[in-house]
Amino acid sequence: MSEEVLIPKMKRLDRKQRKFKIHILNLVLILVCVLLLVGSTFVNIDLKHYIVPSGIFSGKVFKYEDYIYGFRIIPQIPVVMFICAMLGKKMSSSCVMLYLILGIIGLPLFALGGGVSYIKEYSFGYLISYIPAIIVAGTFLNKKYSFVNMLLATIFGVLIIHAGGILYMIFVALIKQDGASFISGWISSQSGLKVAYDLVLGFVGTILGGYMNSFVKFISD
Repeated sequence: MSEEVLIPKMKRLDRKQRKFKIHILNLVLILVCVLLLVGSTFVNIDLKHYIVPSGIFSGKVFKYEDYIYGFRIIPQIPVVMFICAMLGKKMSSSCVMLYLILGIIGLPLFALGGGVSYIKEYSFGYLISYIPAIIVAGTFLNKKYSFVNMLLATIFGVLIIHAGGILYMIFVALIKQDGASFISGWISSQSGLKVAYDLVLGFVGTILGGYMNSFVKFISD
């Protein structure tokens, strides 16, 4: 076989092998991130920071503990932002879709288990809101991994998740004929102050994911 024929064939074979390796790598990354999502579901982070107590100027004597505020948070939303920034819009959407499908078909991947009946849970809206949040956040990050774009991606991503989660919860609550006090209390406990923590930690996750994205691109080349 002549060199003119052999070299193009070898190049085509090399391109096919390279594409296959990239596809395998992408699949491994998606599976690892699904495990990361599952793990973050069952983790509680106890955050503590300083606050200014109400009534600080009232003359009341405050103890040291009064200046410390504790808040427990499940870090899944920040992890979603990390995955979005690291894998990009398409791969991270595939990751979340796989996570949701595996949970809906019965694997106990969600906070309260799994199965088709999970769509009746009040919190399921947060999970399905991950996809539109990733699409919007990923659109910002696709332009450029700048500070402003990462900040906007985090803000829109986190707010979309909480807005979707609240709307879905209200829908389920109305079907179950829950009262207004239940709805307001649920929103306060599941979103409320948690939005602020998710924004801060989500931004950290987006920044870390942005750095990891450079590494993912490097090993894919």
